[in-house]
Amino acid sequence: MATVNGKRPKKQTFSRLRIKNWKNFLIYGLVFLFLAFLFIGVNQPLEEKTTIPLSQAIAEIKNGKVQEIEVLDNKIVLKQKDKSVQAFKEPGSNVYTLFKDAGVALDKTKVSINDKTTFNNWVNIFASLLPILLMVGFFYFIFRQARGAQENIFSFGKSSAKLYSKDTPKITFDDVAGVDEAKQELREIVDFLKNPQKYRSIGARTPKGVLMIGPAGTGKTLLARATAGEANVPFFSIAGSEFMEMLVGVGASRVRDLFGTAKKSQPAIIFIDEVDAIGRQRGYGFMGGHDEREQTLNQILVEMDGFSPNEQLVVMAATNRPDVLDPALVRPGRFDRRVALEFPDVKGRKEILAIHAKGKPFVTTQGEPSKVDWERVAKRTVGFSGADLENMLNEAAIRAARMGRKKIDMSDLEEAATKVKLGPEKKRLQTEGDRKMTAYHEAGHALVAWEMPRIDPIHRISIVSRGMSLGHTMTEPIDRVHETKSHLLEEISMMLGGQAAERLVFDDITTGASNDLEKATQVARAMVMKFGMSELGPVTLDLQKETPYDSNEISPDMQSKVDIEVKRIIDEAYQITTKILKRLRKKLDLLAEELLKKETLESEEFEKLIGPKKLLSGSKPAILPVEA
Repeated sequence: MATVNGKRPKKQTFSRLRIKNWKNFLIYGLVFLFLAFLFIGVNQPLEEKTTIPLSQAIAEIKNGKVQEIEVLDNKIVLKQKDKSVQAFKEPGSNVYTLFKDAGVALDKTKVSINDKTTFNNWVNIFASLLPILLMVGFFYFIFRQARGAQENIFSFGKSSAKLYSKDTPKITFDDVAGVDEAKQELREIVDFLKNPQKYRSIGARTPKGVLMIGPAGTGKTLLARATAGEANVPFFSIAGSEFMEMLVGVGASRVRDLFGTAKKSQPAIIFIDEVDAIGRQRGYGFMGGHDEREQTLNQILVEMDGFSPNEQLVVMAATNRPDVLDPALVRPGRFDRRVALEFPDVKGRKEILAIHAKGKPFVTTQGEPSKVDWERVAKRTVGFSGADLENMLNEAAIRAARMGRKKIDMSDLEEAATKVKLGPEKKRLQTEGDRKMTAYHEAGHALVAWEMPRIDPIHRISIVSRGMSLGHTMTEPIDRVHETKSHLLEEISMMLGGQAAERLVFDDITTGASNDLEKATQVARAMVMKFGMSELGPVTLDLQKETPYDSNEISPDMQSKVDIEVKRIIDEAYQITTKILKRLRKKLDLLAEELLKKETLESEEFEKLIGPKKLLSGSKPAILPVEA
């Protein structure tokens, strides 16, 4: 059964509340009875009385030793000056008749009778009925639970998709930025749903499916909801993993229920997030060709292929793994359109920042709306997704509030961007030798980047620990489309600058360069195996395996040549890096000393200390920060 805004229908909700109230009533009732019996037991008199024979009691009353007689059912309590004793009479006998027959006059003795017969009768009745009531209640709830379990078994096949109806607050394309091409593709889907006759008149049919692919955080789910909001139609949202269940056949049943419910509400949109959870290529699983996931996928294929041309039902799906999807799922006739989303460019990031900045106060100056340089922030955040940008603005607001300010300024945004990229600052205890080693390491990165003409200008150098790194050197990245061999070689040289500086100054190396070496080796191997930028020629050796059982198609001899070529690229870049640092040794010492004093240097301070950087015309900058 589809839920509305993630909530179950009212009838089912009231039924659950009624059952819950009965359970609470029973629990509270049992607790009350337990406390009542405990209270009665605690309040029983704890005074221990000596029991004497009835004949002795009569004798003491005759002798005038008893001041008061209290009769409690069959018990006679004799209260004397210094103590109390008790005796027992026959059940049902009258105390006055008893003492009259014994020749005892009670005219000078106070007699009080405490009758608890009614209370005792009720206690006896309740004690007799309580076990029966408990057994009846126990079996009642056992049967209710069994019936509920039976109902749950039959409800496994119901879809758990969330329904966003027309009354739900709508998200439109105005709430989405940085993906203009994707919005244009989806606007046509909206027009199909709004004006179907316009397209039917010329023989066109509504696209059955739209597959959105792209990295995480680029707005695939948001775009799907915006499409439903623009079309003003019901929107059924479900994750691919929600189809899977322990019982066999449940996934296929949920697919049938979802599509059946959506067809009753058409025009409508079905959105399946992370479709790769059920849409993986069939026939290569370890459980053969009849596992639950494949049955669910087969049912989706049947449902999508079963639309009639007049049905106004569009299936939208999102994934960041299009390479693993089954070919039958992504063919035309099922997913007719494929919308690719990428990380936003500088214009898109600026638009996204404008959307998420609404409702947040920023520092302003007289005559200006804001002191925040959004153009600089957009250029600063190359490689950030829409989710990263939203998180960055939230971290900036948190930092401003933590520091007791009412408005966000540029320093908050700079710190938030660095935190999202590298992690928060960590004040680690370091010896003076460790700090000096880190300072020369980062200075080596920065000087090689400053000397290389195709690497970006330095944005920040710091020896403050963040995340897993002891320091970082960041460049001012610029969006780029193509990558050149010369730039990749300079990028490798920059990555090796930290270890080269350690060896030059201290005649030793540290483990701090492990991340740099890993990245440099990855770039060099990609140049050889993927981009054809080596002495092996324009060949691609990075072949993807279609199945886990495919063998490696590269021969051992070729693999050896690849390793030799990768090592040659790394060695040559290291030699170039060492020559640069030897030539700029004085600047290296100067920059390291300044880092030890200030810990962090911004671009303006770096240029004032070392000098301006000269870039080649049309050169493209690096995009990866280098960590210690």
